[in-house]
Amino acid sequence: MRKKLVVGNWKMHGNRSANAALLAGLKEAGPWNADVAVCVPFPYIAETALALTSQAIAFGAQDCSAQEQGAFTGEVSSAMLADLGCRYVIVGHSERRAYHHESDQLVADKAKAALAHGVTPIVCVGETLVEREAGQTELVVKRQLAAVIHTLTHCIGEIVLAYEPVWAIGTGLTASPEQAQAVHAVLRKQLQAATQKADAMRILYGGSVKPDNAAQLFACADIDGGLIGGAALKTADFSVICRAAS
Repeated sequence: MRKKLVVGNWKMHGNRSANAALLAGLKEAGPWNADVAVCVPFPYIAETALALTSQAIAFGAQDCSAQEQGAFTGEVSSAMLADLGCRYVIVGHSERRAYHHESDQLVADKAKAALAHGVTPIVCVGETLVEREAGQTELVVKRQLAAVIHTLTHCIGEIVLAYEPVWAIGTGLTASPEQAQAVHAVLRKQLQAATQKADAMRILYGGSVKPDNAAQLFACADIDGGLIGGAALKTADFSVICRAAS
């Protein structure tokens, strides 16, 4: 049985005092019978690492460069993340794809760079509302995942996958458990065709997961936890979600 994973994505939120209070609250609220992690803005990774020393909560980053090193001003490499002790890095989040025009191939290259340094990429896929209404959900997510499978080949089994319907991120809308499970099943089947490790891989759901819907979502056969946005910034809400995954 796959152990659930709950990852908080702080996005571009936080300050030193608020972060310290949030992490202290999470440490007090745990432990949970699920893997838990927070992915924080780059400037706060080192402080987060110190705050979570010897704790059951892992930490990571929200993006990485596909490049190893060099003249890439503003970029942060996977080697740097590994040097700071990051266990995870989010790649291909819908906001990166939309606002920074990241292609499927660039996302795949970032995932490859992360794995090369022992950092587990949380690879995001998902469709927009227009694509869903046009009946293109399966086509879109399978295309996005195919680029990662092609690039990582036999290493595809080492990633965490996250399905995040773009229309449900920060909108208050949430895919029903049935809608989410249907897409997760499609993704699991695609992974099964690519690796023998597919049944052990974790596929997270991301898209307005809240304390009142987490248990229903996590009860679905192919939903192995969540990639949590807004609720991850509130100790009480995030703790309830983590308990729902336990």
